[in-house]
Amino acid sequence: MGVSTTLPWYPSWNLDIFFLTIIGIIALVLLIFGILTAYFGKGKARAAGGGMIGGAVILAFITYYLSDFTFHVSLVYDIILGAFFYLIAAIIGIVIGLLIFLAAIMKT
Repeated sequence: MGVSTTLPWYPSWNLDIFFLTIIGIIALVLLIFGILTAYFGKGKARAAGGGMIGGAVILAFITYYLSDFTFHVSLVYDIILGAFFYLIAAIIGIVIGLLIFLAAIMKT
């Protein structure tokens, strides 16, 4: 699949890509926190970490299946690239908001 005409910044961006991006980001977060919990946790926390890793794998498979066979969008160009840009945008927004908050507190 080549670059589709529904890239996240393209005007015809649709709700299918938005839905799949959310599921993909949830899978990524579950994977990261599951690995950390399984590695640093003890007892039941390790089991919960393993469950999060398993849930991440299931959600990743669902994202892949829905993107290819149901919505017919490109997994890499529409979902993964979109998630990357939205995470970067969210981090930039959080940093700017935090700097404004700190400036307001420092002035008072």
